[in-house]
Amino acid sequence: MKLEIQLLHDRVLVRMSGDEGERRSSGGIVIPATAQVARRLNWGDVLGVGNNVRNVKVGDRVLFNPEEQHEVEIQGEPYLVMRERDIHAMASERTEHGTGLYL
Repeated sequence: MKLEIQLLHDRVLVRMSGDEGERRSSGGIVIPATAQVARRLNWGDVLGVGNNVRNVKVGDRVLFNPEEQHEVEIQGEPYLVMRERDIHAMASERTEHGTGLYL
């Protein structure tokens, strides 16, 4: 029996992006995934929202601190559940009040 997951209140379900591995600096230097210079915020994709979420929609990409979130495993895949207020920024096709920067 399969049950549909419905998020409550101001909760957001996020799948973390796969770009958590090594990265390259603007100068071309490879930075390994194990290097910890400072806490790093991550981007993720919104898969579900609760009924009190006002600004984030399913399909948006959001910026958040993964260390402060709750991880849940659904059908063997890891996801994060967070409050809308824990999201620092979002990237979407809707252009209302943007920064002029694009992903």
